[in-house]
Amino acid sequence: MSNAIVGYEYEPDSRPPVLGESPTIRSGTIIYNDVVSGDDFRTGHNAVVREFTTLGDNVLVGTNTVIDGETDVGSNVSLQTDVYVPTNTTIGDNVFVGPGAVMTNDPAPTRQQTSLRGPTLEDHVSVGANATVLPGLTIGRGSFVAAGSIVTRDVPERRLAVGSPATLERLPEQLRGRNRL
Repeated sequence: MSNAIVGYEYEPDSRPPVLGESPTIRSGTIIYNDVVSGDDFRTGHNAVVREFTTLGDNVLVGTNTVIDGETDVGSNVSLQTDVYVPTNTTIGDNVFVGPGAVMTNDPAPTRQQTSLRGPTLEDHVSVGANATVLPGLTIGRGSFVAAGSIVTRDVPERRLAVGSPATLERLPEQLRGRNRL
């Protein structure tokens, strides 16, 4: 954990993070106080995990990935390099989020005061590289968001979201089943 900060004190009364067994925290990473992780938590270099985030077992937070706090992440989750996870996001179990994917939580940035609502990625969701998921949406269990897609509406269970804006299609046979992370 050289050159990493585990327990960034953002407020004087914040509590040190609680990490499960066998964490691997790489250099440049910052883990804020009030973070709780399960066993086998791993980061790439320069990852940031903000306060009030909970992480299950076997979670990877890739290089340059940011989780902006008040977020729940399940077990067996892989957030690859350069992923952005905003405040108030929920990620289920066995979820894969590809490099450069972005989730958002503000439906009207800087235009009006609104509640920040991150998306929900249910169990066994896969999100391809450079995809964008807009605020407050739900990506249903077993669904797949294709690389580069911009998701502007909820995706039902076991569907393929593809394009910009994403259209919903039947999930091809080769993409059916569960993620094996």
